[in-house]
Amino acid sequence: MASSIYVPLAERLRPRALGEVIGQAHLLGDGMPLRLAFESGRPHSCILWGPPGVGKTTIARLMAQAFDAQFITISAVLGGVKDIREAVERAEAARESPHGQPTIVFVDEVHRFNKAQQDAFLPHVESGLFTFVGATTENPSFEVNSALLSRATVYVLQPLSDADLQALIDRALATGEVPRLEPAARQRLIAYADGDARRLLNTLETVAMTARGQGRETVDDAWLLRTLGEGVRRYDKAGDQFYDTISALHKAVRGSDPDAALYWLARVLDGGVDPRYVARRMIRMAAEDIGLADPRALRLALDAAEVYERLGSPEGELALAEALVYLAVAPKSNAVYRAYQAVRTFVARDGTRPVPMHLRNAPTPLMKQLDYGKGYRYAHDEPDAFAAGQTYFPEGLVPPTFYRPVPRGLEIRIGERLAELRQRHAQASAAGDPAAGPGEP
Repeated sequence: MASSIYVPLAERLRPRALGEVIGQAHLLGDGMPLRLAFESGRPHSCILWGPPGVGKTTIARLMAQAFDAQFITISAVLGGVKDIREAVERAEAARESPHGQPTIVFVDEVHRFNKAQQDAFLPHVESGLFTFVGATTENPSFEVNSALLSRATVYVLQPLSDADLQALIDRALATGEVPRLEPAARQRLIAYADGDARRLLNTLETVAMTARGQGRETVDDAWLLRTLGEGVRRYDKAGDQFYDTISALHKAVRGSDPDAALYWLARVLDGGVDPRYVARRMIRMAAEDIGLADPRALRLALDAAEVYERLGSPEGELALAEALVYLAVAPKSNAVYRAYQAVRTFVARDGTRPVPMHLRNAPTPLMKQLDYGKGYRYAHDEPDAFAAGQTYFPEGLVPPTFYRPVPRGLEIRIGERLAELRQRHAQASAAGDPAAGPGEP
């Protein structure tokens, strides 16, 4: 009699061999680190760090299979020291069995164990009683004890690419349990999955059950939207709405409107965008639109990103909101951004000019004999630590002005300082001071 126990599609499609794994080619491809570990025949303790649905549990299971090891799973959400003790007892029994079977202890969401619980693994990892494999979605540098971290290799798993998810859809379609998907529907499902194989397969299973109930053999984009509802409609990472909303957030900050910036932040997060993406975008805002008008903005954006990494959602989102308001009300300057764009264009057109002799490094006697570094004036030995008149551009190039500070924020003072330095340069040149160019040291 056939079993009536329900097994989710994601579990049924879980790879049973290393060659069936989709994605993580940077770890599992030929000659790659984790592939070599499998082929070595010697298991080693490791931590698999990556977002949900990228194959952490699958790799751990395949590791046990490859090494013919007993596989013990502990959930750090539900487990505790009692479960660790039981794992130790089972590992000892397996080691003392006639075949001396090794053991792999897999700890899912290891970052949820406290320090004492993590410390409980140390003596057994050290003695080789079992191989420890931890899975985490959080940065192990912050969430895993340094003692345990030093005894385990960290492998970073990446979200599945669109091509990987396409291959996963094809594998699901091959089972005959999923209806045919029109191209637009496939793309929307891939965007919704956002690199998460489990999310994709669970959604496909929901779509398949609903389609069967309606006698539908083909799924188009319009039907998919009606069936899955608001979440998949709003979170369209591949579509215009995603980019338009992010654009609105950036423009509200640039336009110094904190209320609008907060509104678009809420819209972006409500739409399912990864807050880490928002944090990266805010770092760019600080560098591009605020710049040296308020250098603290960049540090605050970086701090907010780090806070989110430590706290996650929803607590970490408050740090993003706080930094966003600061960015919105900070004085604005794109002077460095414009200067960098201008100098890149200039260099591309101007070609490669030789470095002037007085600016070249002279670490050997031969280079000194060839006049490398001759005439260079060490600024710290000059009045006010400024070598007035010394040139730093290639010879024959009329010094262009790329950076033009704006009259806002700290760049007001920067502009005043630059004006003073340029005046001193001009005075040194007008006076015919031999120091105005590369002269005798």
